[in-house]
Amino acid sequence: MSTYSLSDGLASGAPRLSRAPLLANWAKESGAGVLASIAWIAFGLSCLWWADVGDWSRTHSLGIAAFVIAAIALFGTIGADYLGSAGRALHKRAPWLVALGAFLTLWEVATAKFAWLPLPFFPPPQSIIEVYTDDLPKLLDSVFASVKLQLGGYLIGATVGFLTGVSIGWSRAVGYWVHPVLRFIGPLPATAWLPIAFFTFPSSWSASTFLIALATGFPVTVLTWSGVASVSNAYYDVARTLGAKPSFLVLKVAIPAALPHVFVGLFMGLGSSFAVLVVAEMIGVKAGLGWYLQWAQGWAAYANMYAALIVMSLLCSGAITLLFAIRDRLLVWQKGTVKW
Repeated sequence: MSTYSLSDGLASGAPRLSRAPLLANWAKESGAGVLASIAWIAFGLSCLWWADVGDWSRTHSLGIAAFVIAAIALFGTIGADYLGSAGRALHKRAPWLVALGAFLTLWEVATAKFAWLPLPFFPPPQSIIEVYTDDLPKLLDSVFASVKLQLGGYLIGATVGFLTGVSIGWSRAVGYWVHPVLRFIGPLPATAWLPIAFFTFPSSWSASTFLIALATGFPVTVLTWSGVASVSNAYYDVARTLGAKPSFLVLKVAIPAALPHVFVGLFMGLGSSFAVLVVAEMIGVKAGLGWYLQWAQGWAAYANMYAALIVMSLLCSGAITLLFAIRDRLLVWQKGTVKW
């Protein structure tokens, strides 16, 4: 992005013929930000200009917030050269601000203003904002319960899967006995074990933890095993020449070389575990976002359901982003090879 602003060019006494390209360059650099500001102004006007077909208390606040975002987009784009990294980030995301502002405007008009989409199945934006303000304690309790359940099951599954994968990849004897069991149990969806798990374990919480661990463990095991088995024998030969013991070969040669495969397994296991988490909470656990979705559907509180879906999406995306940040930190030589 150019660091030469429009005001600098006009103030420097540039010839009139050279100002047209300068204006065109400024429009190219700042056009998306101006359009984003216009889109959010349109959203704010759509909130405040027409009367709502229903009774939603957050319409005025949402309109004011839209005008604030429009001002940030406009002044942030105009002064992007002086805002450093924040200005560059805003300029990069300006097209998304345009799309989001236009989408929210259409959503507002089609639901809260003219009810083109049937209520309550399609609540307006301010209805979802009301959930985040009025029902925040229950939603936060559900978030904490889901995070605790997901974290426990995922860590257990990842640990067991990692150790099992290393054992199969390193030892032929272990692979002889474990591989057939893995091929028999692994391909089954973890949700297929729901009746057995809830009958066998003493509580729905422990049964759900087992199901999440099972969904996580299979991909981690397979990818870790593949990584250890694919390590070149030349690495082991060099280490043995230097007097390395078997424990050194496993900890310092096999596992570091297999880490790229391990993180792929962790990524796949994380997605699978989130799916199992929601199903387990809907069926057995009496807390969590899955339970919250079931409760909202039972009471026809579709705004609460959409609000919970947004939170779940943010949690899952944030967890994957954190996993990739750890991967880039540990595997510096492969940073950026896998994008998220």
